Amino acid sequence: MIFKNALLLFLLASGLMVNAQTRVVKDLDSWKFTRGEQVSAQEPGFDDSGWQTVTVPHDWAIYGPFDKEIDKQTVQIVQNNEETASEKTGRTGALPFTGVGWYRTNLSLPEFTGKQQVLIAFDGAMSNAEVYVNGQKAGNRPYGYSYFYFDITGLIRQGKENTIAVRLENHEFSSRWYPGAGLYRKVSIIVKEQTSFKHWGHLSPPLFISASIAKVNIRSQVQGENLMIKTTIRSPEGIVVSENNASARFGDEIEQNIAIYYPQLWSPETPQLYTAELKLYEGNALKDTETVSFGIREISYTAAKGFELNGKPTKFKGVCLHHDLGPIGTAVNRAALKRQLTILKDLGCNAIRSSHNMPSIEQLELCDEMGFLFLAESFDEWKLPKVENGYNLYFDEWAEQDVVNLVQATRNHPCIVMWSAGNEVPDQWGNARGKEQSGCRTFFTAKTLPGR
Repeated sequence: MIFKNALLLFLLASGLMVNAQTRVVKDLDSWKFTRGEQVSAQEPGFDDSGWQTVTVPHDWAIYGPFDKEIDKQTVQIVQNNEETASEKTGRTGALPFTGVGWYRTNLSLPEFTGKQQVLIAFDGAMSNAEVYVNGQKAGNRPYGYSYFYFDITGLIRQGKENTIAVRLENHEFSSRWYPGAGLYRKVSIIVKEQTSFKHWGHLSPPLFISASIAKVNIRSQVQGENLMIKTTIRSPEGIVVSENNASARFGDEIEQNIAIYYPQLWSPETPQLYTAELKLYEGNALKDTETVSFGIREISYTAAKGFELNGKPTKFKGVCLHHDLGPIGTAVNRAALKRQLTILKDLGCNAIRSSHNMPSIEQLELCDEMGFLFLAESFDEWKLPKVENGYNLYFDEWAEQDVVNLVQATRNHPCIVMWSAGNEVPDQWGNARGKEQSGCRTFFTAKTLPGR
């Protein structure tokens, strides 16, 4: 006992003690659900005992019933050379995706001592999401395909049960395909120190690649002072190939240039993935840890040679792939996604375009692992509507932030070789404001993509 106490005093005096607890990430997969408007459903004391128990990801509309009257649209499809409008049924699957749905869940956070930061992160919520924590509104996000998160630190009750409630509403005439409905992608709670890495805070592009060496530039956004990052990079086989310490700071970023010798390049034929384990220290205290997966590959676009991957002209042999999974709906299912991609790979496909929306993170992870080039689409409309209640309602207020989130959430995936600013956007030629609106493309490359 005397020896243990002496050892503890020595560690405290020498400053070698580190925090055993850093970042905690919990997927919120068990929820109570009901259809239709519910008064005061955001309140902690609301009685949801009669609601259905569901597992998220969850698509409430795929259960049916089918009805051709649902979202029936009278439209003229110009691309099909139609001269007059006609009745169209089944464009959205004839499934009951419109209307209001509520989700509620309770959680305890024993990790939260009142000093950490708590985030709630959504990979997508269909749609017009309103998020409440213990009866207080944390925020809203209208676009159903957008990745988003809220800092809910001030709404969490330490040492008590907390109630999360989400109200969703799909409007009629809001889509040209089946969008699904509900919390159809992952929802997570993140508990981390105030001194920590920022959400989506890492950027890891290669700066230089040759047969003998690759130089990887890792930029990490941090919050806190007097910080240092210890980085360990492992090869696709899990072998440590490089280690580095860095503390040089530029604004809220700590930047590292790390050499990897004899790199294994990422391509559709050889989808080799490295991992970087990043540990954030304040003095000798470990404050945060994150692991980033990345591929070493070089891409370029030129008029002379088109698209080149690792110095070789490469043809896109791809498909435009909607996000639903056929009869099992839009709820993200990794096994179903892998089956889908395996079939495409067997057919000779090497590229995917997510038509016409932001892809799931699980789909991008699989494309990293299986070797697909990926074009991540943003949205289907700018200001000129294709449907009455489409993205045109949100473009002015939300387009910039939705695009920023798209890029920040997906930029480290080696499969990503292109982002789309919109699908078949008529504003480009049919609207005097088209040029002004297309400024989001400049924002895409100049402001959001440093180092790419």
